[in-house]
Amino acid sequence: MNTTIQARRASHSTGLQRTPRPPHRQRTVSIASVGSAFPETSYTQEEVGELLGLENRVVKKLLRAPHIQKRHLYLPERDPLTGRARKESQPDLHRKFHDGALDIGARAIHNALDAAGLTVADVDYLMCVTSSGFMVPGLSALFVRELGFHPGVQRADIVGMGCNAGLNGMNPVVQWVRNHPGHVGLMVCCEINSANYVVDDTVRTGIVNSLFGDGAAAVVLNSRSVYAGGVRPSRSTPAVVDFESFCIPDQWAAMRFDWDEAANGWSFFLDRDIPYVVGFNIREPLERLLVRNGLDLSAIKHWVIHTGGGAVIESVKLSLGLDEHDVRHTRSVLREYGNISSGSFLVSLERLLAEGSVETGDRGVMITMGPGTQIETALLKFGEVEPW
Repeated sequence: MNTTIQARRASHSTGLQRTPRPPHRQRTVSIASVGSAFPETSYTQEEVGELLGLENRVVKKLLRAPHIQKRHLYLPERDPLTGRARKESQPDLHRKFHDGALDIGARAIHNALDAAGLTVADVDYLMCVTSSGFMVPGLSALFVRELGFHPGVQRADIVGMGCNAGLNGMNPVVQWVRNHPGHVGLMVCCEINSANYVVDDTVRTGIVNSLFGDGAAAVVLNSRSVYAGGVRPSRSTPAVVDFESFCIPDQWAAMRFDWDEAANGWSFFLDRDIPYVVGFNIREPLERLLVRNGLDLSAIKHWVIHTGGGAVIESVKLSLGLDEHDVRHTRSVLREYGNISSGSFLVSLERLLAEGSVETGDRGVMITMGPGTQIETALLKFGEVEPW
């Protein structure tokens, strides 16, 4: 069945109408700061193709595309016999995930906390998001042990949701902070995507190996009463107003991990029609979000969109009627880092806040998309937060 038809059926075939949630006054939760971190070593697309030995003509064409110019990756040293990156075993890949996550995750956490005038001792709730590795205990326990969070910190891990998971993780942190005035929540998205590369001569793996990079991003969420001990809100401080989700279950298999027996590892799959599925469906959750809050598309001045890929960005632009200026940060993050999965949108937000273009009262929207197939949206209002 045509993918677009499937997407339409997913949206409308049940005949069920979702009852809109009425707007209601809630305690203000603000994004106090954002911080990111990446592996120290970066590679051009040509260098990645050479190191991984990507010879498929379709993949080589993808590597020449201008939407990605470099990526920061944890790649092994060259094998002196082949001149290519040394082959990594499953234990090697797991160790890379552990060590890489601790490296860039810790730096992203400290960068975000430093920007908010806070330390790990101030954090009361820690959320860790990843889809590029699996550990028990999870990343949250690793960061508590290694970075010195207080033993009473509440923690949670979201594993396996994919590129949309940053907003999935932010939602419960926001709700927790709303229910615990004066406390601080922190979320870190940490992705070592190179720990999931399968290297062969297929288009399937080549697409993944040409797109995803390694990176981490952290966000500090707090309430008005916390600012006395940290950095006071400014005209660019975003308050998180509301969230809206949308799942397309008929497209469950469009983005997924499969076990590759030949490679003895997980292999990621991306359906070629994903950009069209996202573009066709993206207005539905966004319009529900805006209507519930008495707004329409014309009220949104700032767009923070996941860097899913060049075709995904074009599809979102077309569906929402955006111009190139609206996606400038999404484009630049993709160009300089590739798709870093769950934390990509936070790096775009970090750039928007650093730009200094936001004014008090401006509204913005954050959008992520990923496996499920899932679209996540969140509404922001910038400036001095309102009293409770």
